[in-house]
Amino acid sequence: MTDYSQSNFFGQFDESLPSSDNLNVSGLSRLFEDTTNSYKFLFFLSLLDILRRRYFDVSDSISFEDLIIEMLANAWYPHTFFKLSFGRQDKVAQKLDSLDLVIEEPILQFTDTDKTLLRQAISSQDLYDVVSHLRRYVPFRLIVPFVEMDLGNVSRGKGNQLDAAMPGIVERCFESRKPLYRFNSTRYRDCYEIIVHPDWASYLEKHYSIVRGWVAWEWLRYMQKRNPSTPAISSKLFMPKKRESLKKQTDYWKLVLRYTDIRCIYSGELIDSKRFSLDHYIPWSFVAHDQLWNLIPTLPEINSSKSNNIPSRRHFDDFVKLQHLGLKVTHKSHQEAGKNWKTLVEPFSLDLALSSNSQLLDFHTLKKAYERTLQPLENLALTQGFSGNWSYIRA
Repeated sequence: MTDYSQSNFFGQFDESLPSSDNLNVSGLSRLFEDTTNSYKFLFFLSLLDILRRRYFDVSDSISFEDLIIEMLANAWYPHTFFKLSFGRQDKVAQKLDSLDLVIEEPILQFTDTDKTLLRQAISSQDLYDVVSHLRRYVPFRLIVPFVEMDLGNVSRGKGNQLDAAMPGIVERCFESRKPLYRFNSTRYRDCYEIIVHPDWASYLEKHYSIVRGWVAWEWLRYMQKRNPSTPAISSKLFMPKKRESLKKQTDYWKLVLRYTDIRCIYSGELIDSKRFSLDHYIPWSFVAHDQLWNLIPTLPEINSSKSNNIPSRRHFDDFVKLQHLGLKVTHKSHQEAGKNWKTLVEPFSLDLALSSNSQLLDFHTLKKAYERTLQPLENLALTQGFSGNWSYIRA
């Protein structure tokens, strides 16, 4: 049985799509040529998601509204949660921003299997304007590479001539050219559903992992061009897997607390070794990693209050002092126990570019390394829309 789980497809992409004796795979491979907006990627990804949920049964049509809800759900994590740019004029991002969505757990903990709750939250909105607007940009243009031989003198420039002609064209050549889908009507104004060609459904089911990997790779290339300095873009395009355990990082700070008291850098309160949370100083939703050099202990309620905000710069010195304290304490404890400290603090060495123990343990050197590393990250995060200058305010 084919595995249709939401895994990371980036490592599974083969440059060439599987060939077919009776389908225009060349047309499929040209779907994203000269793409200047996100809608083609999101539309095709969403079509794949819907087909997968239906076990590639195409006996029923797929409505524009269902496709656009799926597109908005697929766009929500990269655009709204991770704040990636889709481009200044991107219509999908604009329409997503226009919705008044209330997003809660478990969506934010990445346990919303198959985006079910996210799709429900989107579908509960008044989507008439969104659907009527996006339908003009999406289904009629995506199908062009499959029917180029049948376009004749139809203009492909701006305007509605191509869109208006497309339903009739794909209907006439549905069995001969076998485009990816046809519409429920040959009249543009009456189109509100697509019917996927059964031969394409079979192809996509058979080669699902390869095709999904291909479109994910193309989507990544598109987004990298629009977010050239953003870290870990490949981890931000789809709903991430459930967050990994922070046990190793928690054990690190428990070791420090065994030897010394620690005060929260945001509130000044003492931290109890049996009750603390680990705070990502630069939000996880921006850096998308759990490296020790960006993690500090804080009180659970303060960590919750901070959420995805960038701390005020007045906390920076205390943050570095706390990290320096952690390095000193763990260095001493590992020396006394005859353990390899260098392995423990390897993330500091690699990401802060501090190669020797003396550099890691010297406060001024460490502070300069953090300034080099954090300042550009903070600036870029603020540019992308993360809130800054956060400080804890007591209730």
